[in-house]
Amino acid sequence: MPTARAARRATFRLGVVALAGALLAACGSGSTGTSADKDGKVTITVDLFGTFGYKEAGLYDEYEKLHPGVTIKQSSTENEADYWKALQTRLAGGGGLADVQGIEVGRIASVTQQQADKFEDLGALGAADLKDDFSPAKWAAATTADGRTLGLGTDVGPEAICYRTDLFEQAGLPTDRTELAQKWATWDGYLELGRQYKAKAGAKSAWLDSVGSLYSVIVGQEKERYYDASGKLIYDGNAAVRTAWDLSVKAARDGLSAKLAQWTPAWNQAFSSGSFATIGCPAWMLGYIKGQAGDAGRGTWDIAPLPGGAAGNWGWSYLAVPKGSAHAKEAFALVKWLTAAEQQAKLFKKQGSFPSNIGAIESVRDVTDPYFSDAPIGRIFGAAAEASPVQVLGVHDGDVNQQITNALGEVERKGTDSATAWSHVRKGVENAVG
Repeated sequence: MPTARAARRATFRLGVVALAGALLAACGSGSTGTSADKDGKVTITVDLFGTFGYKEAGLYDEYEKLHPGVTIKQSSTENEADYWKALQTRLAGGGGLADVQGIEVGRIASVTQQQADKFEDLGALGAADLKDDFSPAKWAAATTADGRTLGLGTDVGPEAICYRTDLFEQAGLPTDRTELAQKWATWDGYLELGRQYKAKAGAKSAWLDSVGSLYSVIVGQEKERYYDASGKLIYDGNAAVRTAWDLSVKAARDGLSAKLAQWTPAWNQAFSSGSFATIGCPAWMLGYIKGQAGDAGRGTWDIAPLPGGAAGNWGWSYLAVPKGSAHAKEAFALVKWLTAAEQQAKLFKKQGSFPSNIGAIESVRDVTDPYFSDAPIGRIFGAAAEASPVQVLGVHDGDVNQQITNALGEVERKGTDSATAWSHVRKGVENAVG
């Protein structure tokens, strides 16, 4: 999301910041998750969720060449909820942590407000000089009330719609991204196009992957979702949340969903099988689609701006160094390098993860992606990032969102009525929040 660095600070509203959590089992013993041999060589372990893209983009190999004594070992969990649960267990027990852990945006308030003593203050390691490299909102989200910086921002999640041009053609729908943006200028327009698709495609292919992902992209357009600025839990009475819920329930009732729970093997397979034609697509999803659809998918996907008349953000991450690492300085050096402008620009060009580092934004404005039919991803996601709201984050943002998407899964897969499913949301949130 490019523009000049100085201007970027004034105009770019990158939204909330997230720390992408890395927690699965790291190599090494004890609580360090690292090892050093007698020759002084260092193994830095990195534990992540989803697809951060560092390995795929060759950044680890590049770093190891620049630092001959360093070896990087990454572990990853596909489902962030599973990752977060495992991380909490390890933080509580003090063992099995990696040198670098990812933190997702919905968890960052929990880290800064409740678990600050579990992570290194990166400011004390040299991060204080990097503050101006990130938007104020991004930086503030990973900073405690007393000024400790617990993570450096990786990407942000400006949203669009990714769609299968080949499936659109088969259903007699337009494939031009500009024309589609006009037809689905509203979410009702998007669902209407989905009904037209269903009438032609029948049972062979659904309009979208799941109503949970639809909900996530719609609610990502809102500044206040689950908490207000005072820290009060407001999801149950928030009209914006209920609008996103109602639209998602409507999509389920109209039979527009493939009923695929995200991050499952069946969902992964569907990217190449044609089980759905569209998906809410934050920038980080591009790398995931490439990984699942493979070379056969090249040129069959395209990208168009988001419906709803407003840009949105879905997810983003941070990298943090937990306390107890035997190589905290080396781990911070890796985090600093991975989140620097040059590496974030490379990652976007290769994987689609949109930069949070202000210095990288201008350099990616004109980037296109041949995999996605030469879509102008720099312009599409850049415009979305500029217009994205700075979202209010609460301690249990991730937990509330998980309960809502779980309940929507009941609606689409079990036929649970809306009122009953929402009562399950309330109960689930009450159990999660305590």
